[in-house]
Amino acid sequence: MTIPTTDIGRVLVTGGSSGLGAAVVRAVHAHGGTAIVLDRAAPSDPDIESHEVDVSDTREVERLVGEIAAAHGGLDAVVTAAGIDRPGRLEDIDAVAWEKIVQVNLFGTVATVRAALPHLEASHGRVVTVASSLALKAVSDATAYCASKFAVLGFSRSLAAETKGRVGVTTLIPSGMRTRFFDDRDAQYKPGDDAKLNDPEYVANAVIFALSQPAGCEVRELVICHEEEDSWP
Repeated sequence: MTIPTTDIGRVLVTGGSSGLGAAVVRAVHAHGGTAIVLDRAAPSDPDIESHEVDVSDTREVERLVGEIAAAHGGLDAVVTAAGIDRPGRLEDIDAVAWEKIVQVNLFGTVATVRAALPHLEASHGRVVTVASSLALKAVSDATAYCASKFAVLGFSRSLAAETKGRVGVTTLIPSGMRTRFFDDRDAQYKPGDDAKLNDPEYVANAVIFALSQPAGCEVRELVICHEEEDSWP
């Protein structure tokens, strides 16, 4: 994958302190951009600008995005990498936990994009929403996660239609990655030692590829996975 040399600019990354989000932050800096993080925890690198927030607090997210855009004189891109899951059968997941997954994965995405949209329209910027291979293929014991990621895909497609010619919209569809995303799961839901997981750095490079397209060219949807991934197609 050849990454164009287009200036990436000011990139707001939700969930940017760990996992894929942190890999995106590193890739943005490596390609000359400025990454600003929204996350519940600060990044390990103290030089990275970060703002502590739970993205399920959508009104606080909207306030922060406005402040950040004002401080930076605008925004050029948003990458919504914040996401959570708690696998289990529907009857075994209490309503609060089930709804929290949707609040973070879907409503957090929407709130961030909604607040950033006027600034992205001003810069003819780009949005990269992070869905999942489970936005395409539903599996058991993942009703909340699948529902939220299917919804992110639908939101992103509608947003692309609504903003075409003004804002670029890419839906990133990654499969499982070697991150700490699985750490707090029950053992039965953790990937085995032989699991085919992708490197988040490779996925972050795909984000940079989408952000770096020349004017008039859009990567609308981008599936990226390990070559032996079995959750897609």
